[in-house]
Amino acid sequence: MSRHQWTPEQTATLIARYPSEPTQELADELGVSLKRAYAKAAQLGLKKAAEYLSSPAACRLRSGDNKGASTRFKRGGVVWNKGMKGLQIGGVETRFKAGMVPHNTRPIGSHKLDKDGTLLRKVSDVKGNNSKRWRSVHELVWIEVNGPLPAKHMVVFKPGMRTNRLAEITIDRVECISRGENMKRNTVHNLPKELAELVQLRGALLRKINHRTKHHEQ
Repeated sequence: MSRHQWTPEQTATLIARYPSEPTQELADELGVSLKRAYAKAAQLGLKKAAEYLSSPAACRLRSGDNKGASTRFKRGGVVWNKGMKGLQIGGVETRFKAGMVPHNTRPIGSHKLDKDGTLLRKVSDVKGNNSKRWRSVHELVWIEVNGPLPAKHMVVFKPGMRTNRLAEITIDRVECISRGENMKRNTVHNLPKELAELVQLRGALLRKINHRTKHHEQ
């Protein structure tokens, strides 16, 4: 939202009439939003006059007439559902029963691609973080041959051998490296100049695409 430039005339009108007139009507007359009118009034230290706050025009700001008292809970009152523990008021037929799962839940063994194009396999239905249910296929291939991953290590594709085709993800394409080594490999400054520029351009392009996609969805 662009910044509104208040003219001397608008400011003078706000100062003169804000204390005694509804802000919405004043904002409409001045051609500004209600939010801007309140913000400018606060900046100038303007307050509503006591006479205005006591008048019907003040609406929710009105004081002195105990507005809304008829709808408040009375001290010592009893809530309408007291003693009705377990009360069911519709919707029972649409709730999930114990042991049921949503119809769109994928079975264990299913595959999908993540946002980076890595092929994942579902290994569990446990609740919690998504990483407990889905693991990268290339990591599972390495573990099947070599056993559990060493601490602070990860499985990656060997340079130039990355793929998301299930049949092509074989043990000869992957390797286990330390997280520190992986960080070095993926640091732009360690890449050849031409490749580093391509990586940076790709990142800028992806950010632009994501920004436009998000703006379009809104």
